[in-house]
Amino acid sequence: MLLIGCGSASQSQAAKGGAAEDALTTVAMARDRHAGVGTELADADAGADEAGVDEAVARPDPALTEDARHYPVDYRVRFLPDEGAAAVTIALGRGSGHLSRLDFHMPASRYRAIEGDGKVERNGDRLVWAPPRNGGELRYRYRIDHERGSGGYDARITDDWALLRGDDLVPSARTRGTRDTYAQATLHFDDLPEGWSAETPWKPAHGGGDAVVNPDTRFDRPTGWILAGRLGVRRESVEGMAVSVAAPIDHAARRLDVLGATNALGIELQRVFGRLPPKLLIVLAPDPMWRGGLSAPRSLYLHEHRPLISENGSSTLVHELVHVVSGIRGVKGEDWIAEGIAEYYSIELMSRIGLLSEDRRQRALEWMKNHGRRVKTLVADSSSGKRTARAVTLLAALDREIRESGDEDASLDDVVRQLASSGGKASLAELRELTADLIGKPSTVLQQAVVE
Repeated sequence: MLLIGCGSASQSQAAKGGAAEDALTTVAMARDRHAGVGTELADADAGADEAGVDEAVARPDPALTEDARHYPVDYRVRFLPDEGAAAVTIALGRGSGHLSRLDFHMPASRYRAIEGDGKVERNGDRLVWAPPRNGGELRYRYRIDHERGSGGYDARITDDWALLRGDDLVPSARTRGTRDTYAQATLHFDDLPEGWSAETPWKPAHGGGDAVVNPDTRFDRPTGWILAGRLGVRRESVEGMAVSVAAPIDHAARRLDVLGATNALGIELQRVFGRLPPKLLIVLAPDPMWRGGLSAPRSLYLHEHRPLISENGSSTLVHELVHVVSGIRGVKGEDWIAEGIAEYYSIELMSRIGLLSEDRRQRALEWMKNHGRRVKTLVADSSSGKRTARAVTLLAALDREIRESGDEDASLDDVVRQLASSGGKASLAELRELTADLIGKPSTVLQQAVVE
């Protein structure tokens, strides 16, 4: 459970002191909102409708069991544009449970000036922190700027804004502590520069801040994209999903274009994948950021100059939306499944909402067929470019095979919906099994040599 908000340093200390007392109430309220129980908020942050709720709460949350223990965590972040860094404090409080050891992946090239209460020890790229039993703080500087190998930044801080992933701000950790123990965490942005605000992928919780509900982890941290600075933000409720489109001011970001397209796509995304997240943050940014799109939990980044529809008929926006909403990711060696589904539906969904004619849709699929025609195998840990185009061609053929199987209502939608609801990890074996169950026999398309 993670609460996210903005406040001064004094507010942060006050929140730290009261976290243990208010934790159970906050968790219950936040998880109610996640299930669509929360009331409508000023920025149209309405709860999910009934169709989305069934999928969203399908997996039980172990943090709410009778035997679960909890401990408060306060993440405090201060942006330092002059240093190109963020000062981060992880403060553990005292609760019904506690952590005795946290083992972070913190390369010295990105994380420095590390100090903390208890025992702090670096071993190569790993940083092990053994906090005092009653809690304590770990403090460090995180270097924000990061340039991709292909050019352009995927994390950047300037005098006017900062764009980064919370996954990097607070890295993942292997934890050891009392049995059945779960975090209740807060994130505060301390002393934001004058005129700055911050946008995160989480919805407000009772008493202020935002709530993160993740049944899959015990050590909750602020994952997803974070944008801070002098921002322009547009908000909308899309099929019960609170959507925010944010970008630095004084740039040519087309916030309403992106928001309008997302609004039109909402019902189709829900029909295909069976669920929508409670909140979605879309961040737009200018050069020197990478000129593409990148997805993260409940959020995505899009370069402000990316077109809504590319000349080949696909859409970077829809591609990343599919990643975020479906949560589908391929197992090792089978990344083509996730990337192929995202690219196929970037064409298909644009056609369904009327932004691509049937003729243009067919041209887009033909372009993919031609682009990937020389690909001999789809097997690879990372799929992009021609391999993904070849995967689109295969999935289009699989959709035709399903539709021609005798059930006029069946389609590839039924298969990907089950992949999404099963937790997102997709394999060729599962794809074959789900398709065979749907059409009553093994798929001919999925027996092609290119998938082996």
